[in-house]
Amino acid sequence: MALDAEATHTRVLVADLDGTLLGGEPRDRQRLFEALRRHPEIVVVLATGRSLESVRDLLRDDPLVPSPRWIIGDVGASVVDAARMTRLDDLEERLRAGWPGAGPVREALRRFPRLVYQDVPQDGRCSFYLAPEDLDDEVIGAVEELGCSWSYASGRFFDVLPARAGKGQALRLLAERQGWPREALLVAGDSLNDLSLFRLGAHGVVVGGAEPALAARVPVGGLVEISDLPGAAAVTHALRRLGWLERRTVVVGYHRPPVHWRDGRWQAPSSPNGVLPTLRAALTDEGLDAVWAAAHVGATRPPAPAPELTGDLSLSLLPVTENRWAGYFHRVCKETLWPALVAQPHLIEDRPGHWPDYEKVNAAFADHISSLAATGATVWLHDYNLWLVPELLKRRRPDVTVGLFHHTPFPHPDVFGRIPAADRLRASLARLDWAGFHTADCADNFHQVLTGTATDLPRVGVHPLGIDHRAVAALARTRRPRREDEAVQLVLSVERLDYAKAPVHKIHALAALLHQDPALRERVRFRLVCPPPESGIHAYDTTRAELEQAVAAVNDRWRTPSWQPVEYVPHNLDFAEIVDHYLAADVFWVASLADGMNLTAQEYVTARTATARPGVLVLSRHAGIAQHLAGAALLTDPHQPDDLVRTLHEALSMTTAQRRRHLTEVSARMRFPAPAAWARNVIAAIRAARPVPGGLPEPRR
Repeated sequence: MALDAEATHTRVLVADLDGTLLGGEPRDRQRLFEALRRHPEIVVVLATGRSLESVRDLLRDDPLVPSPRWIIGDVGASVVDAARMTRLDDLEERLRAGWPGAGPVREALRRFPRLVYQDVPQDGRCSFYLAPEDLDDEVIGAVEELGCSWSYASGRFFDVLPARAGKGQALRLLAERQGWPREALLVAGDSLNDLSLFRLGAHGVVVGGAEPALAARVPVGGLVEISDLPGAAAVTHALRRLGWLERRTVVVGYHRPPVHWRDGRWQAPSSPNGVLPTLRAALTDEGLDAVWAAAHVGATRPPAPAPELTGDLSLSLLPVTENRWAGYFHRVCKETLWPALVAQPHLIEDRPGHWPDYEKVNAAFADHISSLAATGATVWLHDYNLWLVPELLKRRRPDVTVGLFHHTPFPHPDVFGRIPAADRLRASLARLDWAGFHTADCADNFHQVLTGTATDLPRVGVHPLGIDHRAVAALARTRRPRREDEAVQLVLSVERLDYAKAPVHKIHALAALLHQDPALRERVRFRLVCPPPESGIHAYDTTRAELEQAVAAVNDRWRTPSWQPVEYVPHNLDFAEIVDHYLAADVFWVASLADGMNLTAQEYVTARTATARPGVLVLSRHAGIAQHLAGAALLTDPHQPDDLVRTLHEALSMTTAQRRRHLTEVSARMRFPAPAAWARNVIAAIRAARPVPGGLPEPRR
């Protein structure tokens, strides 16, 4: 978790020099130097193998070395007050206790010609060059006979030290003397002689290009980042991750980052649409002073995302353990809250044993966002996963303006009231300054849920999200999909596995249609692209089993040697492959029981229109987009099985001319803001709801 600025004013950067502060491109070093100059409250401690004389020379000759307050030199045998350039004799006496002196050490080790003395200034240590293959038990034993310790780094440097010396030991003594808590420390290094720094339990960053052995031996846990950024760039990223650098005027809070750490590497979504690509594009292209706060799940922190994946988007990850994530997301979010959002209250599970996980993740997000937000910042939260953040954040930071956009439906008051923690959630949502929705009915539900909770309710905005039409159209024009059989009409659905998407309802409707009109046998195929949710979510297990059973039943009943009615694709596809399916499909079928906006319908219409292909959109009345199309689509009600069958049959019966007119009308009404413009509008709406400092709130509209 990021260090809370209100909890303590102490922030200490303890960094090695060579390979760390001196590592990276000149522009990286310049950025770090300027950042530390703007933040004099960050105490800089140089922890180096160099002597005091060498550090003095470096500070004189290299203008990009940050000005230190303290220097830990000679691999931890020296401690210097850099403001006065005086030694801390009491600490050095403790570190050097039992030190025989450099002369006796050299004399005792003279019998090892493979030890080549480093003819550089050194104090309280004796340093040699030594090849890796020459570091053996005989050399180590000789050092131990002297009552000394040793350090070996970078496959070259062998340092004989006082038994109690070392960078970590020196820092521990200095921190005790100055009263620095461990959580106030950020250590940074690149070689094995920095290892003792990472064993103090402080925040840490192993910079890119470090010795592999260092990364392999640092303590496993969320405090230490293994970065792939070089030297100074990695240090700057770590400072920003902790919220120690300049706070941002816009903080986006979403439970997911815009890129995914999977199979040991960062991966970007292939689709240009959806909340993750939308926010990433908006925050990088519009020049906003923004940072994205998201959770990273796992025991270890992954390296920083590559710039080509993030567009240099500032990303601040909040570590969450796998067990806590399971209770928070898999249990509470998906088994308690999600059924209420999609109007399935009978599926709501009370999870009192996991509710603390939801509370703690929300509290951690509130702390993390607070550490990243500048005074008077705009905080843009997303979705029900962070419903407790508004109250927690406003309690600590009344100066920030907090908005929350719901990409999901928002439940009717009667359904919301059946959530076990409904009162607690209402109290938090009432602390919002602004709430956004795709549709007016969701905004109205929100208003009704909060009526009576406060005299000054949050402002509400309706902002339907569009897609990146240009990107989809351009891609569609480059694809050349092939139809297996032009005589067979293809009906397509693209959706994640979720009972709210009504996949089983559609299979049953297709079976009923074939029973009513057997002449459709071998003349229609339903392709269901339906990837599973992330591992560990059990809320959809029943849906998966029922779906597989229904698909098998209809295929067994109606298949012929050359045809089967349902093609089930239960895995993720690249977006280009999905566009191929859009271009091949005569009918696109959305039958959600409840839906926020539904972007796949927009993608289908855009792809078909861009390539002058006719098509039919069969759309659930309960999808958010249906409220904006004024009846242009063929609307269906998944709660009425006969209506599902009738509407699908109507779509299959339309002529080519009818389909062309139909798609033209749908496309004409599908004029939603592009993602970047949508994000700008939402941020402007949140800012317009900003409280008046020291006075009464602005009137709500």
